[in-house]
Amino acid sequence: MSNVEQSETVDTANPVQENDVPDEARNIEEEGDIAADYLEELLDIADLDGDIDIEVRGGRTYISIAGEPEDEKSLRRLIGAKGEVLDSLQELTRLAVLTATGNRSRLVLDITGYRQGRAGELKRIAEEAAARVKANGESVALEPMSAYERKLVHDCVAALGMQSESEGEGPGRHIVVSPADS
Repeated sequence: MSNVEQSETVDTANPVQENDVPDEARNIEEEGDIAADYLEELLDIADLDGDIDIEVRGGRTYISIAGEPEDEKSLRRLIGAKGEVLDSLQELTRLAVLTATGNRSRLVLDITGYRQGRAGELKRIAEEAAARVKANGESVALEPMSAYERKLVHDCVAALGMQSESEGEGPGRHIVVSPADS
């Protein structure tokens, strides 16, 4: 009788744990496919040529749109000033995924490598702010930026051994970098 109880425990406990990972991976894959279909339709409507790539890293879907050199200029219009159009397209794509699946998405959209280039720029900004804080011991306020950009800066500042926090609201929300002991 104890063998049956053990067998039942193993049979009911293990499949739940084993099935969680494939379900999550399947959901992320489905999220990427829905987002890519949505963006492909958008590109067709706008009469733009671009290749859509889907990558999953750290449980998050990354979608990039790139094109041939002659197509890059027209694709850059989808980025807008300071990435504002890109941020809006990312949010619309997330809403398309939410509508189709009922699940919120944390996907990241990049067009012509803008976010990758911006990440390098944000790292430089964070390093300069940290250097100023170390030099004079006073906090440094950075320019307002999107939530995604703030997260990248927070991660970089933490890796440099400094402290950072977001202040302000709406489009004026920005990061303040300060010494780790304050």
